[in-house]
Amino acid sequence: MLHGGPGAPGTGCSLARSLADRCTVIEPHQRRGGDVPLTVQQHVADHAAVLPARATVLGWSWGAMLGLSYAAEHPDRVTSLILVGCGTYDQASRSLYQRRLAQRLGRTGTARIDELSRRRTAATSEAERDRLLAELGQLADRAQHVDPLPEPDVGLRFDGTGHGQTWADVLHRQASGQEPAAFRAITCPVLMLHGHDDPHPGPAIRDTLQAFIPQLHYVEFAACGHKPWLERQARQPFGEALARWIGVETRQPPAAR
Repeated sequence: MLHGGPGAPGTGCSLARSLADRCTVIEPHQRRGGDVPLTVQQHVADHAAVLPARATVLGWSWGAMLGLSYAAEHPDRVTSLILVGCGTYDQASRSLYQRRLAQRLGRTGTARIDELSRRRTAATSEAERDRLLAELGQLADRAQHVDPLPEPDVGLRFDGTGHGQTWADVLHRQASGQEPAAFRAITCPVLMLHGHDDPHPGPAIRDTLQAFIPQLHYVEFAACGHKPWLERQARQPFGEALARWIGVETRQPPAAR
């Protein structure tokens, strides 16, 4: 289970816990910024060092993007790949996401996002960058859901430095054409699960990826935002689709009990 962000450990924790009584779930926490410059390749190498020789890889948001990079680098180690709320791979999709987010946030929310982003860029303290990234994430979260169940705080600190370094490399890989072209190397079955109301444009992201991953299978859920397992109306069909894919018994996620 690969978490979102970059630099947002624990953001897929409730999804991982919903599977933990039916299969073995490994949640590697991504390396924090500071020790070495963080790149996609560094994250891939870190995961290669700790993941099993063969595994189903499930990623949410940025974690889905990292899963694609990992599967392209190590196609023999991924038995299947599941992308939940996958991020964007071209400027057109990214611009559409930003427009949708701005519409939902409204003028006040968008101004707040801009202010927090400027302050995070200018921050000289690691703790301040972490705090501002967490606040940005919370604000964006509220605009990316339809009718979400509450999610417990797992108490893991955001990583503002790691986020900045990693996302800069993500954009560089896309601008250079390295990704998504590298995904031609992915040989395993790929399932993309996406909320219809997620501001990340699922069909556009799907079409971009399918040009390089023709075996990608896409499922979209109505009345569903960026975290399908927490959406009251979508959590059951999402859980059933996920369970069928990985071959486990369907259960309700703990957040609804």
